[in-house]
Amino acid sequence: MSGPHDFDFFHGDWQVRNRRLADFLDPDSAWEEFPGTSRCRPLFDGAANIDEIDMPRLGAKGATLRLFDRETGRWALHWAASLSGTLFPPVVGRFEDGRGEFHGEDTYDGKDVRVRFVWADVSASAAHWEQAFSVDDGRTWVTNWTMDFSRPSETPGR
Repeated sequence: MSGPHDFDFFHGDWQVRNRRLADFLDPDSAWEEFPGTSRCRPLFDGAANIDEIDMPRLGAKGATLRLFDRETGRWALHWAASLSGTLFPPVVGRFEDGRGEFHGEDTYDGKDVRVRFVWADVSASAAHWEQAFSVDDGRTWVTNWTMDFSRPSETPGR
C-alpha cells in the first residue's frame, strides 16, 4: 500500500545517468546519454517533496513537486522544465510492492499522449526511473527516457 513516506528514499543528493530517445515517439530513434545531478528535499513531514535536476549538457534544469493525497492514497507528480518555463500536467499513481507507477495525459509534438512514469529498484543508494508515452490509449508504450540514480561518492579524507 502506498503511503506518505514512499519517496523518503529519494531525499538528498544524487548523480544521474540519463538516457533519452532523440524522438520520444519513435522507438527506433537514437538514444543519447548524459550525466546530471539531482537534489531532493522533503516537505509536509514527508507527504510531499521537491527535487531539482541539473542537466548541463542540455543547458536545462527540471523540477518535480510530489504530493501525497491521504484520502486517495495516491501521489501526484508535477514536472516543470526550465527551458520552457512550463508546468506539465501531473501523473498520478502509487507504489505497490516497491514499484511506483504513475499515469497522466499530455501532448507531445502536437499529439495527445498518455504518459507513464515508473520508479523501480529503489534503495537508499540507488533508484531507476523511466518515462514512456502511448499514442494508442495505453495499448503500446514507447519508453523514451530513463534515469539511473546513485549517491555521490564521498571524497576520501572528508
